[in-house]
Amino acid sequence: MSRGVIQPSQQKLAEKLTILNDRGIGMLTRVYNIKKQGQVWKACGDPKAKPSYLVDKNLESAVKFIVRKFPAVETRNNNQQLAQLQKEKSEILKNLALYYFTFVDVMEFKDHVCELLNTIDACQVFFDITVNFDLTKNYLDLVVTYTTLMTILSRIEERKAIIGLYNYAHEMTHGASDREYPRLGQMIVDYENPLKKLMEEFVPHGKSLSDALISLQMVYPRRNLSADQWRNAQLLSLISAPSTMLNPAQSDTMPCEYLSLDAMEKWIVFGFILCHAVLNSDAAALSLWKLALQSSTCLCLFRDEVFHVHKAAEDLFVNIRGYNKRINDIRECKEQALSHAGSMHRERRKFLRSALKELATVLADQPGLLGPKALFVFMALSFARDEIIWLLRHADNIQKKSTDDFIDKHIAELIFYMEELRAHVRKYGPVMQRYYVQYLSGFDAVVLNELVQNLSVCPEDESIIMSSFVNTMTSLSVKQVEDGEVFDFRGLRLDWFRLQAYTSVSKASLGIADHKELGKMMNTIIFHTKMVDSLVEMLVETSDLSIFCSFYSRAFEKMFQQCLELPSQSRHSICFPLLCTHFMSCTHELCPEERHHIGDRSLSLCNMFLDEMAKQARNLITDICTEQCTLSDQLLPKHCAKTISQAVNKKSKKATGKKGEPEREKPGVESMRKNRLLVTNLDKLHTALSELCFSINYVPNLAVWEHTFTPREYLTSHLEIRFTKSIVGMTMYNQATQEIAKPSELLTSVRAYMTVLQSIENYVTIDITRVFNNVLLQQTQHLDSHGEPTITSLYTNWYLETLLRQVSNGHIAYFPAMKAFVNLPTENELTFNAEEYSDISEMRSLSELLGPYGMKFLSESLMWHISSQVAELKKLVVENMEVLTQMRTSFDKPEHMAALFKKLTSVDSVLKRMTIIGVILSFRSLAQEALRDVLSCHIPFLVSSVEDFKDHIPRETDMKVAMNVYELSSAAGLPCEIDPALVVALSSQKSENISPEEEYKIACLLMVFVAVSLPTLASNVMSQYSPAIEGHCNNIHCLAKAINQIAAALFTIHKGSIEDRLKEFLALASSSLLKIGQETDKMTTRNRESVYLLLDMIVQESPFLTMDLLESCFPYVLLRNAYHAVYKQSISANA
Repeated sequence: MSRGVIQPSQQKLAEKLTILNDRGIGMLTRVYNIKKQGQVWKACGDPKAKPSYLVDKNLESAVKFIVRKFPAVETRNNNQQLAQLQKEKSEILKNLALYYFTFVDVMEFKDHVCELLNTIDACQVFFDITVNFDLTKNYLDLVVTYTTLMTILSRIEERKAIIGLYNYAHEMTHGASDREYPRLGQMIVDYENPLKKLMEEFVPHGKSLSDALISLQMVYPRRNLSADQWRNAQLLSLISAPSTMLNPAQSDTMPCEYLSLDAMEKWIVFGFILCHAVLNSDAAALSLWKLALQSSTCLCLFRDEVFHVHKAAEDLFVNIRGYNKRINDIRECKEQALSHAGSMHRERRKFLRSALKELATVLADQPGLLGPKALFVFMALSFARDEIIWLLRHADNIQKKSTDDFIDKHIAELIFYMEELRAHVRKYGPVMQRYYVQYLSGFDAVVLNELVQNLSVCPEDESIIMSSFVNTMTSLSVKQVEDGEVFDFRGLRLDWFRLQAYTSVSKASLGIADHKELGKMMNTIIFHTKMVDSLVEMLVETSDLSIFCSFYSRAFEKMFQQCLELPSQSRHSICFPLLCTHFMSCTHELCPEERHHIGDRSLSLCNMFLDEMAKQARNLITDICTEQCTLSDQLLPKHCAKTISQAVNKKSKKATGKKGEPEREKPGVESMRKNRLLVTNLDKLHTALSELCFSINYVPNLAVWEHTFTPREYLTSHLEIRFTKSIVGMTMYNQATQEIAKPSELLTSVRAYMTVLQSIENYVTIDITRVFNNVLLQQTQHLDSHGEPTITSLYTNWYLETLLRQVSNGHIAYFPAMKAFVNLPTENELTFNAEEYSDISEMRSLSELLGPYGMKFLSESLMWHISSQVAELKKLVVENMEVLTQMRTSFDKPEHMAALFKKLTSVDSVLKRMTIIGVILSFRSLAQEALRDVLSCHIPFLVSSVEDFKDHIPRETDMKVAMNVYELSSAAGLPCEIDPALVVALSSQKSENISPEEEYKIACLLMVFVAVSLPTLASNVMSQYSPAIEGHCNNIHCLAKAINQIAAALFTIHKGSIEDRLKEFLALASSSLLKIGQETDKMTTRNRESVYLLLDMIVQESPFLTMDLLESCFPYVLLRNAYHAVYKQSISANA
């Protein structure tokens, strides 16, 4: 072979086109980042991110001088202007190197492209998109990438400053300019007007470029049809011809069917600008040019950089003689684009929504159709992607007053169906693999073999390649798919690309122009191989929407908000988080610096979308809960009074108030419908919720940049937070007025709320029981996980600070007969009715709400108040210790006792404090009884086991063990002989300065103090016993509980005999009370009988005292007479 003849294989056109196209995208990414941010490693759009040297005031004059003189270098005679530069030269070299060498890389890329274009011209390569698809596509892509790169380069405002600064710093450091600077500087100057320079450059390449472009006349017009034409052709429909449903979707131009319309328009517009002469000589070229100009007003250069087609073309052609006709064409096309393009694309999107919905629905039901109809799927994805990107680009660059065509509230639906098709392809990939492996081995290999055999001429190199194609396909089997073998046909596809290059040059022994059937068959085979090993890459090629990332993020967020606001579209809102999975595909290995930013951006957007969706669902659920709580409230007993009143009045035929007064609607009326068209607010809320929940439940997980998002967890966490706030809010606690909701009403509202939340499980696969457990358990504690007060703390504070405080003030009394606290008639009426907060039903409701943990906290808080009262009592005992010691041993000496009693101080205070303790303990017994009732309903077996355990503690059991059993029993609401909570509270009071013996003595004397003080109660007007309430209006009947429980707790702590101490108490008390029977002063003894009854109450209340013991101290006849007297007095008072 002579050295002068270069074989096509040695030109390596396929390899060079592949490498240069990939490098071109990488260079575009770097140059785009320099233009947008000034720093490649900061893709945040921050204007402050520019290199500091370009905004430094000290360097301002130097930068202006360099830009003015660019590209000339004048370091002499300009020392004053460049002096500051001298100081910072090393820093400038270091920090601007990345920018400078990016521009150098652009220059080298330009050199390689120009060299390759010259080689292609020299080889007189044949281009036809329908035959040698890969060669033609890569050639046109390279031309457009090169044009785009030089255009964006010319848009970088600081390019001269960056290059000039770096070179001056280099010259000051090394004594000479950088070796690349002269050529680089000249390139920057030459490409000030890039398209004009490129038009000159491409004059010799006009023949090759125009041939490649004119080959689009069979493809582009067929793709650029109106929605009506698509509809008439029943494009993308699988069910329009049921008889052909299983037939494979075939075309002579398989790869052209899903070729991006956006890419073709860029090829045509930029291509014919560069080889504009052909527009005057070829009608087909002019037709393509006009059609492209009528479709868009702007084209995408790269990401969000756009090119305003008509203005740029007109500016270029206006200076060329004889181009008036072309300028008129451009103006006409601009008017056409402005008036019709928007509506045409709107109708296309409308058609695609229904077409993709039908396609996705059929494939979901019959995924086997993905095999024969795979082409339809990728066509649908490509068409939809083109329309979305067109809308995005034009909505951001509107050149028309009417913007209706550029606002699409249903865009989410189109994106959703795209995502649904993508999901089908990923899910049923093995189905497609099985189909196409059989297709390749059973049909394609046979047909290709026949074509190769029928070739009249087939050189050795070409023959080897085509034989390898046949052998590769023949060796395929379904078993490989079943075994999970990884297929890789990249080598086969690259060999076909090489073969296109070998057979497309002039003087090729085997010319592909003469064997177009071979080219079309191989293009089909290449598509089939991609269905086996490159499904993910095909999805990226046809449906990548990563342009939404940082480049149109504002429009992206606006679309999302519109989607959520429109109830009919909210079911498609999940498509926005799903789009975040696309974003990483827009990164390039030549610009790794932006990878982290785009990754972080995708994470933050995905998080924001899912959070907003969950918030919207939460708000809808809250509104439904509010409605349901209102309906539930109507069923409360308090609302039936009016209905009963009306019924009674009707029966007695009384006037029912004003005439014409509307009759109150009964609960349940809202469910009566006069017709099906009547839609209530609740119906609308449920519809909106079901739509949104469909979206949240659409995918279990999302993988975005090595992070996994679970949409349902967002909803769960929001529901937990809202449920917590709602429960606390429904208490309606007002600290200023001390108002709070009744526990029964709160319980009704909470149950209504929980019923709604349970219904959410019908819409979304979430564990609502987990939400209840997390929230309701937190409400049984003093504070929730966020440190906020809970219903436990609110109700505990209210009962202690409001209800029990009013009891202490004498406004409320405890009525044992009613087992409730009741308001007493006073001058200042209370703002609440105590009975409505403390009766059996309310206490049971409180127990349901707070649970055992919450009731335990309530008990502990009550005990803390008791312990503070006991502490004060002990101080009073210490003050009177000497007198009490004497009284303890002198109870059988009446005169001496009377004398000693007069020496006692603070007698009333002791009784008042003991009464307060009794009141608190009475309230606690109500709470414990309610808790026991509630737990007996929920866990009867467990409660009965605990009760049995408590009742059978052997008497000889160690007190510590017994106290553990009592603690368990108390937690279940069971009454205990010794209250463990009170023991714990009083144990914490032990003083370090007082010995245990002294503490024990104080405890004994406290009981003495109370016993000898009881007679003073007889003189109090309020001490009268009321048989109706089975107690006294000043709550002294609560002393029985206080005396028994305080004695039991104190003598358990001090290891004394509870029984002995209570016997001593009974002896002292009975002695003191018997003494008032001899008093003659009526004022002193006015309620003597009522006070006598206290002794009976104390014994009845005590597990340690018996009636026999009382009889030995206090004659029963006195008690009987006392009861007779108080009942008689009560009857006469009522009469």
